[in-house]
Amino acid sequence: MRPGVRNLITDVAGLRVGHAEDARLRSGCTVLLGDVPFTAAVSVMGGAPGTRETDLLAPDRLVQQVDALVLSGGSAFGLDAASGVADGLRALGRGFAVGPQRVPIVPGAILFDLLNGGEKDWEENPYKPLGQQALQAAAVDFRLGTAGAGYGAATGWLKGGLGSVSCVLDSGITVGALVAVNALGSVTVGDGPEFWAAPWELAGEFGGLGLPRTFPAGAEVLPTKRQGEATTIAIVATDARLTQAEAQRVAVAAHDGMARAIVPSHTLFDGDLVFAAATGARDMAEPLRDLYQIGHAAACCLARAIARGVYTAQTLPGDLQPSWAARFARQRR
Repeated sequence: MRPGVRNLITDVAGLRVGHAEDARLRSGCTVLLGDVPFTAAVSVMGGAPGTRETDLLAPDRLVQQVDALVLSGGSAFGLDAASGVADGLRALGRGFAVGPQRVPIVPGAILFDLLNGGEKDWEENPYKPLGQQALQAAAVDFRLGTAGAGYGAATGWLKGGLGSVSCVLDSGITVGALVAVNALGSVTVGDGPEFWAAPWELAGEFGGLGLPRTFPAGAEVLPTKRQGEATTIAIVATDARLTQAEAQRVAVAAHDGMARAIVPSHTLFDGDLVFAAATGARDMAEPLRDLYQIGHAAACCLARAIARGVYTAQTLPGDLQPSWAARFARQRR
């Protein structure tokens, strides 16, 4: 397993990512766009999710493919970012054909960032235009850290962020992950700089720190956010040809990566959710073996992406939490 050329989810050919942010709002959104519709599924393991159009991702539903997936800040208000993406796609002639009409299929998920110091006194929901801007910005290269849906994100004690990585398997199949980290738990071990995800790190992508010599084994933890304030929302993607049921199994497996990278994870107070996307560009030579490896790779990629999102977060004026760099980079010089 090795990183892709960009070490981004867009190493899965045919996918692009766009961000839009509002610095005054201290929030933003991110869209994963396919050049053509792609198979998608979802797995929700957190106790406080916020979603749009996820019911249609079940294997027994009529629509088997989607045009885009959206991750957004803004809590329930942020679901309107997907409306902006849908409007933009309709203008491009994209969408599920119903007679002469086109209905873009754009599932989405949100995280809570309404108490992060930004100005939230809007008269009109700002997330729909942010969704349109993110769609227009979609490209194979994109920013990490304080960007898009991760712009106003926070964790238990460090600033959150937007992370992405990829890997290429020996079979030639590519897997990638994209995540907005706004978790209740911690991505670092104890009060140190090392990441829980360290065993799965590739090519020093979040500092190459390894693991600490000791662990806070059995330590009791208390929530540092209130109910409904936390969520980690993610997308894992592959170029393999998967059915919707197979994609759902990949989404379920990817949650292991969240548990590896965030302690604790999947709590009652988190809305942890993983979408899976499959472009279908590559047939699986050995379907059972390949699907097994894709699920494992998705979990590894998600763990890496979570750590990378926090590691690359930038310090901004008015931050309520320190970024990883502000807290640890100086002491490591």
